Amino acid sequence: MTKIRLIIISSLLILANATSAIASSNDNSMSQIPSVSQLSDVSPNDWAYQALQSLIEEYGCISGFPDSSYRGRRSLTRYEFAAALNTCMQQIQRLGAQIDRDTITSIQRLQSEFSVELTTMGGQIGQLESRVATLEDQQFSPHVELEGEVIFAPSIVAGGKKADGSGESIDDNVVFGNRVRLTLEGSLTGEDELKVRLQSRQIAEFEEATGTQMSNLGFDGDDEGQFEIDELGYQFPLTKQTDMTIIATGEGLGDYVPTVSPWFSGSSDGAISTFGRENPIRRQGEGAGVGISHDFNDYINLSAAYVSTEPNDPEQGIFYGPHAAIAQLTVTPLDFLAFSFTYTNSYNSFNTGTGSELAGDPFDDSANSVNTNGYGAEAAIALTPTLSLGGRVGYLQATAKDLSNNPQANILTWAAFLALEDVGSEGSVAGFIFGQPPKVVDNGFGGDFEDPDTSLHIEAFYRWQINDNIAITPGVFVVTNPEHNRNNDTIFIGTIRTTFTF
Repeated sequence: MTKIRLIIISSLLILANATSAIASSNDNSMSQIPSVSQLSDVSPNDWAYQALQSLIEEYGCISGFPDSSYRGRRSLTRYEFAAALNTCMQQIQRLGAQIDRDTITSIQRLQSEFSVELTTMGGQIGQLESRVATLEDQQFSPHVELEGEVIFAPSIVAGGKKADGSGESIDDNVVFGNRVRLTLEGSLTGEDELKVRLQSRQIAEFEEATGTQMSNLGFDGDDEGQFEIDELGYQFPLTKQTDMTIIATGEGLGDYVPTVSPWFSGSSDGAISTFGRENPIRRQGEGAGVGISHDFNDYINLSAAYVSTEPNDPEQGIFYGPHAAIAQLTVTPLDFLAFSFTYTNSYNSFNTGTGSELAGDPFDDSANSVNTNGYGAEAAIALTPTLSLGGRVGYLQATAKDLSNNPQANILTWAAFLALEDVGSEGSVAGFIFGQPPKVVDNGFGGDFEDPDTSLHIEAFYRWQINDNIAITPGVFVVTNPEHNRNNDTIFIGTIRTTFTF
């Protein structure tokens, strides 16, 4: 019996201890559960709402808070109320206002009753500020954008005989061409740009139809319906004022330097002819290259570049094959005035594709080593906010290094232009160009290899900007005395270039 009593007493003690532990646990759990008052919204008739309203009315610490009239006011969640209270207290502190004892008591009571919400909100604000600071430091994320451009262009060429001396007639036919470009632009730092452009063209080169490259359009070419990498390059800043560009393929000298006549330079939105787009001396060489551009200030820029035409040829490489270099000083002393001075140097790469046959081969295909120095100047002035006038001149000195006496051919070109902006609609441009394509004016190789007469290029176009994505550009240009020979018939070229961008 004694053993049984001991067992019963032990069991009762164990049960009592377990019951006590459970009760203690329940008491702790209950102490962690917020009261109902701590979960309820703050209504307009609560003392806390009215106390905060009084602070707002007296110190103006919050704008836009519901006025003292009950109508139209709504209840606030405890966190909304705590946010308003925190803002009001910070504003009162910034103002350095003198507050009486009753107001201090009211603020202390509000802080005590909403201490949990104020503490929680303070932590969340701290985390948010930390995240914002991180985003400001790392606000850029790598991304790639796709841009597209499509050109549709019905074109016509007319005239008498071809300018190549063949005696053949120019076929007065209407042709329809297209060009498609897809460009991927990416950035790694937000300040650099990696660019990959694919292109497919089927636009007639009128040189074949007319016998002279003076008749070529500024956006022509035939890729036989195939897409190819037309441009691949990377641009990045060296300093705040200096940028460097590395091109693997696709760019010519003129793409590395600024232009003072932006109304004409673009193939999709500028002049319709090759000659009209830019100074021909900037059209030497195309391929892989490197360029650097430095802004001395807001008014002066110095740019330089080197381009190799066949860099992948193991026998010629970057420096021993056809190549060209450019240096240009661009000055914009006033908002309405800009001018540039250009120097170029090329090796077996001076054919600009815009002049006479002699201007592209003044030594009758006898020289295999031709060095050329080029000098150019261009200026533009805005007479009114919408009317600009300008002109350019270019001079090339080509020397045959592998011929006896190193004969030199001098080639001259010039042009004047006028641009009218916002004609008919905002963004539209009317352009006019009058000039002389590259001409051999003197040749140490012999008088027979100088151009006898002078061709004139006369062009007019109107780019009608329908909207941000569509522009229609009807245009026409005339070449008198093609190939700088008065015996050749005048050539007329017209086109309607429609450009879609997306």
